[in-house]
Amino acid sequence: MRSFWNTKGGIHAIDQWQPGCWVQVTCPVEDDVDYLVNTLGMPDYFITDVADTDERARYDLDEGWLMIILRIPHMKTINSRAPYTTIPLGVVIKDNIIVTICDQETRMLMDFVNHQMRRAEGFSDAADLVFRLFLSASVWYLKYLKQVNGLIEKAKRKLGAQIDNQDLVSLSRLQDSLTYFATSIRGNETLLSKLKFRLPVDELDAELIEDVNIEMNQARETTAIYTNILNATMDTYANVINNNMNRVMRLLTSLNMIIMFPTLIASLFGMNLINGMERWAWGFPVAIVISILSTLFGLMWFKRNHWL
Repeated sequence: MRSFWNTKGGIHAIDQWQPGCWVQVTCPVEDDVDYLVNTLGMPDYFITDVADTDERARYDLDEGWLMIILRIPHMKTINSRAPYTTIPLGVVIKDNIIVTICDQETRMLMDFVNHQMRRAEGFSDAADLVFRLFLSASVWYLKYLKQVNGLIEKAKRKLGAQIDNQDLVSLSRLQDSLTYFATSIRGNETLLSKLKFRLPVDELDAELIEDVNIEMNQARETTAIYTNILNATMDTYANVINNNMNRVMRLLTSLNMIIMFPTLIASLFGMNLINGMERWAWGFPVAIVISILSTLFGLMWFKRNHWL
């Protein structure tokens, strides 16, 4: 799906391409690819690169085309392997052509368009659009990091309750998400430092770049903090599981030792040997009483030593 946006004096949709307009392509189909390659003349291999979810943040120059790949945050379903991940966003610039390509529909891009409409200022040039995309990506990293922190706090509140495998799997998925975030943010920072010398930067762009650097630094530091908290939570989960297992094993061992006393008495008096009690009418009741007393003595002893 492709959309055309006039970026002068505000953002508003137009029906077809005009020089200097922003062409937004989301989830490109064959018709979109044909338009980009045959009508606009964009290199076809770049569309394939953007479709690769593992493509790193970078930029290339090819026959006047400046092709940028930015890693942006994306939220999938909570039950997926990594509920929060990053995907590539392609930006292509040449003369009066500005194109963004994303292989998936994301909340960030929808919010970016809505925010620019409310701002009602548009973009001064292609560099302004690129740096504002960097800023939007940084802000959304922070938004998703707050959600990740909420999930971590929820997991910490469940530490005192029964822990199941699903809790550990959920924390492991969050750990993967934070790893993706940290790697992508570092890649975006490196890319931004290179683009500052590649794109024409005026005074307003310099201020915008400073804002982007601040947001990226905050996102990177927040990711590192939440990673440490999550690692500590995972360690605590492991310690709680080990402690619960030790308590169960101690209880079972103590019960086994307590049951051993009446079992020993029953085995001794149950042997087919002459012991003086086989003809005594109170022999069996006495053996039962001794078994009960030994069991009670064992329970009291283990309770006194806090083994039960």
